[in-house]
Amino acid sequence: MKKYLLLAMLPGIFLAQAQVHADENQRHVAESKVVVKEFMGKLKIELQTAVKAGGPLKAIEVCSKVAPDIAKAQSMQHGMKVARTSLKLRNQANAPDAWETRVLQSFEERKQKGEDVKKMAYFEVVKADGKQTFRFMKAIPTGKVCLSCHGEKIEPAVKAKLDKIYPDDKAIGFKLGDVRGAFTIQKSM
Repeated sequence: MKKYLLLAMLPGIFLAQAQVHADENQRHVAESKVVVKEFMGKLKIELQTAVKAGGPLKAIEVCSKVAPDIAKAQSMQHGMKVARTSLKLRNQANAPDAWETRVLQSFEERKQKGEDVKKMAYFEVVKADGKQTFRFMKAIPTGKVCLSCHGEKIEPAVKAKLDKIYPDDKAIGFKLGDVRGAFTIQKSM
């Protein structure tokens, strides 16, 4: 009788465990969204200040020097790896890994189907180096301010500075609303 009772309870146990994992994942998603919002907010303020002070030439310094510092500070503050990446790189240090590449490609496909880039996000729990790792990405839409340095028509002085800092720059030719890249988060579980 005990054996049958235990077997009858197993589906309920598995469902309870699945709910615990779902709740934990949603907690990680919510936390990731907060971190991304902080990153976007800090970066936006820095970019706006730079553009007012010296136009796109100053904004290049923010993206090349300040943004990595913001990511590093957030990584330390929140106990996770926080970064930016793209399929069209400017800085090779931001190169996507295989998982990020797949997600970025899916963002492009979702955009082609009409989904709003501003709302695109994706998470997954993966096994990395033998450990469960929570991964999250939030698409970065190409905004008006981005076009000065990432658009189809870049001023010669801006292009010259970009070429000097990033001789292998591929992060150009974007249009308003394109998937510029993504914020990416990794957290060991």
